[in-house]
Amino acid sequence: MYYCCPRSGNYIKKLFLLTFVFSMASCASKKPTVNKDIILSENPKLLFLNYTITKIASGTKNINFHSKTIAEGKLKNSNNKYTKTPSVGDLKCTQLSNRLSELSTIYIKNPLNKVIEILNDSLSFEKRKIEQNRANLSLKLQLHPDTKFIEISEIVDSLNTVKQLIKTKLE
Repeated sequence: MYYCCPRSGNYIKKLFLLTFVFSMASCASKKPTVNKDIILSENPKLLFLNYTITKIASGTKNINFHSKTIAEGKLKNSNNKYTKTPSVGDLKCTQLSNRLSELSTIYIKNPLNKVIEILNDSLSFEKRKIEQNRANLSLKLQLHPDTKFIEISEIVDSLNTVKQLIKTKLE
């Protein structure tokens, strides 16, 4: 066995320990765990909203509000209907203060476009996009303590220009 110094056993242990610590640190999640847009109060609340969205013959969208429920709790996981990179036709949901300043914003994939898997003639699955004229829209949001209004807008172009569809007052 080759020794570089009389205390090489101690040296090897320290080297192993340092390698282990650095490898564990590199495995840590780089994903942020807190949504920085939302400031949680001591009693965090969830907001559940239900809408119906329809597209008329001219292509314009209308949203009808059905119900809202506020409950205590924290939002655990974001749903797959939300997106960080919106495209034309997606929806922007914004929590607004009493003075109509933005408190928190999320983007929702277009609820009128559904992607389904079907079995084709060669017996393999393929994805198809179906455009609907009517769909239910249910939202679960972490409620910002200062929220007084929820505004839902449609993204109308690639510059993320929006057209307001509905503004719901929370009481």
